[in-house]
Amino acid sequence: MSEKHTAGAFDIRTLIGGLLGLYGLILTCLGLFRATEEELAKGDGLNINLWAGIGMLVVAAIFLAWVRLKPLVVPTPADESAGTSDGS
Repeated sequence: MSEKHTAGAFDIRTLIGGLLGLYGLILTCLGLFRATEEELAKGDGLNINLWAGIGMLVVAAIFLAWVRLKPLVVPTPADESAGTSDGS
């Protein structure tokens, strides 16, 4: 029988969630602390950096929750030196 372990940091969902979280945090901070009147005028009064950052943080949280709730299970052979499973 083979043992099973999770992919952990090598799961692509972890990478995507982490990057979206980082970009979302940067955009949220820019929207909160660095929004100028000119940028708000370009967005028709809407703080686009703030809302895009919040959206990215929500999607990142969904990805990271997905990894946590349903981890990718990778089977590993118990003993590769014992031969193949067909008895040869």
